[in-house]
Amino acid sequence: MATVMIKRLASSPFVLITVLVTLAAFSFSSGFPFKICHEVTACPTSSCIDLKSVKQAALLLHALLSHYPLKFQSIRRCISTNSFFIFNMLQAFEPPLDMSLDNFGCSHFEQPPSDRNVCSHESAAASGSCSKPDEACCGEPSNMMSKPAGGLIDNEITTGEVHTEGCLGSDTGCLADQENCKTDECCRNHVSDSNGNVPLSTRDWLDPSLQFHVPLVDVDKVRCIIRNIVRDWAAEGQKERDQCYKPILKELNSLFPNRSSESPPACLVPGAGLGRLALEISCLGFVSQGNEFSYYMMICSSFILNQTETAGEWTIYPWIHSNCNSLSDSDQLRPVSIPDIHPASFKSTLTFIASSAGITEGFSMCGGDFVEVYSDPSHVGVWDAVVTCFFIDTAHNIVEYIEIISRILKDGGVWINLGPLLYHFADMYGQDEMSIELSLEDVKRVALNYGFRVEKESTIETTYTANPRSMMQNRYFAAFWTMRKKSAAAEKHST
Repeated sequence: MATVMIKRLASSPFVLITVLVTLAAFSFSSGFPFKICHEVTACPTSSCIDLKSVKQAALLLHALLSHYPLKFQSIRRCISTNSFFIFNMLQAFEPPLDMSLDNFGCSHFEQPPSDRNVCSHESAAASGSCSKPDEACCGEPSNMMSKPAGGLIDNEITTGEVHTEGCLGSDTGCLADQENCKTDECCRNHVSDSNGNVPLSTRDWLDPSLQFHVPLVDVDKVRCIIRNIVRDWAAEGQKERDQCYKPILKELNSLFPNRSSESPPACLVPGAGLGRLALEISCLGFVSQGNEFSYYMMICSSFILNQTETAGEWTIYPWIHSNCNSLSDSDQLRPVSIPDIHPASFKSTLTFIASSAGITEGFSMCGGDFVEVYSDPSHVGVWDAVVTCFFIDTAHNIVEYIEIISRILKDGGVWINLGPLLYHFADMYGQDEMSIELSLEDVKRVALNYGFRVEKESTIETTYTANPRSMMQNRYFAAFWTMRKKSAAAEKHST
């Protein structure tokens, strides 16, 4: 099996610990982030619920909706399935994590400075959980993954055996067999390490005594990661990928028709997220490198790229954390199988591609801030193409992004962009949260100043991590363009 090697960039271990604790806390979470006040008097905290009101509501719901107890049993089973996936993802992390309660409690850590939200292009109403929809992808420095000669990504982690019982991993969901799949009898997934030790079972994870205290804003990031998994690695996200990724891939194929396996063109994908677009570009015959700033994204993409053995290996329930705009319980509780492909053996199936030999040698994922990593002189004039998809508005200073893209492209290199101008720091205030917000017209004017000329532009209607069965769908009319960097001689002549 092909693998991806993870290389550390200089980063704060404290930030990584915080991310891992959040992921672990999410896997232990019961999914009900409120407490009940045992006093009828007013409670000073907004998370408290009046016990008397709860009892009255419960009696009313029981009379009107008698199936609700079974629904909540199903929700807990779905949560345990998501927890099992996250647990395996953490176990595969390098170095392997000791997930015992004694060593993985988070009470010793203080809350780090507020970072950017992973729900980079979602609305709070649509997602049902993201508290700051206009903020950028979570802002932690991350890892670097590069492809060695033998495979996709090399990560020297030995994963444990996976044993499933009951309804976990079923493609039919947990509502199919309510009588035979009880809360106390179902969802007993166990993971054994290389020594045969069995850590916490899935049923243990639902014990309230094991829940860690993690701010909801951090838990929201994990929920958003789960929805991003659907966008990049599930059949259900194919329509959205066709809207966003296919135009980019088609344009690359048209601009570089004579790709040579001996000297393939190099393409950089900043803001690569979970890596699907970068992988698809690699399968077109490019040396493709994805760049991502978020630890959450990098841990998850590394797991999918490194540890996946077959398509559909995992089942998650991405929509259970939102109770808004659901047409039915079955829509909310429906399972999603991931990944839709086996990344290591993937070959492009795009109709406009004559043939695909699979992943091109040199495919990699580089972790770190785009400005910091690619301002290095070693990247000047290196790339034949830069592809930005839902990325440029994550900048504090979009002019700086454009300057760096121009600098790292070869003369005659192309910049393909698709996305809106949401400007994730527009509503944030403080000395460290500068935000320069330009109109589309001004963005193009700045690009012209840095030596670009527009070859093609249009508008593409699309969604971002949307639930296709939700009653509410946020749509973007994203700018799509191809710009070419003028050669130094042509630039001098034009001036």
